[in-house]
Amino acid sequence: MTRITMGMTTWTEHPVLIHNEQRPVTLNEYAQHFPTVEVDTFFYALPQMSTIQNWLAAVPEDFTFIIKAHQGMTLHRRHQDKGKLATLFEQYRRTIAPLVAADQLKTILFQFPPYFDASVADIEYLKLVRTWMGQLPVAVELRNSSWYQPGVVDSLISYCRDLKFTLVAADEPHDTVTSVPFKLVTTNPELALLRLHGRNKEGWANQDKSWRKTRTLYRYNEKELATFAQTIRALNPAPKGICVIFNNNSAKDAAPNALQLQKMMGVHFSGLAPRSPEQLDLF
Repeated sequence: MTRITMGMTTWTEHPVLIHNEQRPVTLNEYAQHFPTVEVDTFFYALPQMSTIQNWLAAVPEDFTFIIKAHQGMTLHRRHQDKGKLATLFEQYRRTIAPLVAADQLKTILFQFPPYFDASVADIEYLKLVRTWMGQLPVAVELRNSSWYQPGVVDSLISYCRDLKFTLVAADEPHDTVTSVPFKLVTTNPELALLRLHGRNKEGWANQDKSWRKTRTLYRYNEKELATFAQTIRALNPAPKGICVIFNNNSAKDAAPNALQLQKMMGVHFSGLAPRSPEQLDLF
């Protein structure tokens, strides 16, 4: 039976979870409401292993983390030395060892930049990612429309299945030059992943200093959420897990929408007490 989980990007910015108190939400407080969270810390710099151990100490044993790949690993910097890039992958794998050991790594999100396209070089790079990541779970979010052109998208889906990648279904304004269509397919029998960014077309295209306040400024309505619920239920073949991450949080709408979809789909999660330090001795 498929297990459906929901969560948000980061845990600190969801005041509805703490009765709208105006302070950062703690990871433990977040984990009382949702069983997974996406963490972008790794995109900017690799955290200390002790930081990851502290995260694990704050959550129940069945709580899982989606972590972003470092920006070097997603080629946000082009033309890197291959040897240095291989070393970065190795350092990344060592850093996340506590999550792997605890079996609380849901997947590693490779969110590629818009200029990462369906060229031979970038197609080959995806194969290199699998080689360097070994058997670790990987989800790929592509943001260049060339991957979704007729005659290409079917090959992309097959390629992701061969590499055991989860192909992320991203919901965003779909009629802009910097967006891709929403396409939910099972490319990994273990996990399907939806990332819901909202549909604010004007904010999505915003390039000025206020982009963080407008890019994901959107609240899904009941009809839109019902469509997601229907699409999730109809996914065939169904993977072991389907995870929905809400990223529409410029105005703190992610948690209310996630709670609404949870209720709509009858998905329940009971937050348990975090583990004691003694239970984390294996790290």
